Amino acid sequence: MIHATDIRKSYGDLEVLKGVHLKIEKGEVISVVGASGAGKTTLLQILGTLDKASSGSLIINNTEVSRLRDRELATFRNQNIGFVFQFHHLLPEFTALENVCIPAYIGKKAKQKSQDEAQELLDFLGLGSRLDHKPSELSGGEQQRVAVARALINRPAVVLADEPSGNLDSVNARELHELFFTLRGRYQQAFVIVTHNKDLAAMADRKLTIIDGAID
Repeated sequence: MIHATDIRKSYGDLEVLKGVHLKIEKGEVISVVGASGAGKTTLLQILGTLDKASSGSLIINNTEVSRLRDRELATFRNQNIGFVFQFHHLLPEFTALENVCIPAYIGKKAKQKSQDEAQELLDFLGLGSRLDHKPSELSGGEQQRVAVARALINRPAVVLADEPSGNLDSVNARELHELFFTLRGRYQQAFVIVTHNKDLAAMADRKLTIIDGAID
């Protein structure tokens, strides 16, 4: 499903990734750990097509993404990859339902179909009574669940999460961690999670450690 071969990334003379090899199957939950500056977020950005590798091959869903032009890449990303970040990045002027619908609208799905699917996701995540609430009216844990629903709205093949529980208290963090596995069981997405949380890292099907730009 994801096959990365000899991924390297340099910024000027600084080599951040030094030949990463990675294969992830459908429905796998992978945690990525390592010290700050080891290259975890850089790898996640490359897997998410938000940044380009200096060299190497990246195949997602049988597509060699380096061959896509910018517009094709943006469409591919919208259809195949979901993102969950430490900070929710919800748009404050929109409701929970509207925030979840945004990727679907970008993907040119019909408005009613997008809203129906967004409501289904929010209901599943326990937010059915919060559809019309704006982010400022939601708790931190609720905001993060809205962000998870937004990541799932286009039924992506993979969800990439960068320190998703880093801004949550221990109770909400645990609920979010368990949610990832519930979602994997329901929707069969692969999850790649960069985290410093030892509990979350240990829950994953596989834990990968990046040391000095390479997977140990």
